[in-house]
Amino acid sequence: MNRINQLFNIKYPIIQGGMIWHSGWRLASAVSNAGGLGLIGAGSMYPDILRENIQKCKKATQRPFGVNIPMLYPDLDEIINIILEEKVEIVFTSAGNPKTYTSSLQSEGIKVAHVVSSLKFAQKSEQAGVDAVVAEGFEAGGHNGREETTTLSLIPSVRKGIQIPLIAAGGIALGSQMKAAMLLGADGVQIGSRFAATHEASSHPNFKQKIIELQEGDTQVTLKELAPVRLVKNKFFQDLEDAYNQGRNPEVLRAILGRARAKRGMFEGDLHEGELEIGQASALIDSILSVDEVFQQLIREFNSALLPSLE
Repeated sequence: MNRINQLFNIKYPIIQGGMIWHSGWRLASAVSNAGGLGLIGAGSMYPDILRENIQKCKKATQRPFGVNIPMLYPDLDEIINIILEEKVEIVFTSAGNPKTYTSSLQSEGIKVAHVVSSLKFAQKSEQAGVDAVVAEGFEAGGHNGREETTTLSLIPSVRKGIQIPLIAAGGIALGSQMKAAMLLGADGVQIGSRFAATHEASSHPNFKQKIIELQEGDTQVTLKELAPVRLVKNKFFQDLEDAYNQGRNPEVLRAILGRARAKRGMFEGDLHEGELEIGQASALIDSILSVDEVFQQLIREFNSALLPSLE
């Protein structure tokens, strides 16, 4: 049993990314029931909706699950209070300073992992006392690192620089990629896009269908002036590109972004005017599956990914 299995008390070292508008209680509980670690994505939930999802997840699984908290969102103190009141056992934080809540969460017996995109921030997270680090490469969907370091380069670099358990993320959708990440030094993997294209994901069917149609090069990171994010190249993305061609004015970009664009795209299914966040691994996904089918596929591919000796 490796360190991630032990840390989170799970069968397989597979963590489901806490993606906004995808990761409700149905997805999180299904992943946990399959032997991984399901995460509820708090980033797209008002506090009362988060509480409801936690309570429903408790009823749907007897296995460990967690909550992902992007720290750039409002209502953080209220969200933390809900997590404490509902006795959530595992929290993944991202997009902020890991020192902010780690010690207070751990004092209540909660395991804490923090998502980073560089060795420097992995080391800062270790110094902050987190239980594990998620090192996420530039291939990932959604909010992304400014460093543009790919998973293939990031994982061995972070592995050399920290002692605590390491979870690889970004561009991982196949069992062979999972094995490659672990050969590079990861103790486990976090998978987002593959779980976004499942029946249990809470996103709109239009977006799930779009995911399986995407090809190589159909996503790109943009909005570096605000917060880098990888998006599908749809009309909304092109509107951003047109604004860039007229000058990199953050206020103009904010005006185009507006409010609730991500909800409009991923949850309500507007494939033209909505913000569609997904990773490069979408090009490897060609079917909408159940979570159980995804696990069967990952494990089968992982176990068959053998390389001949170079000698």
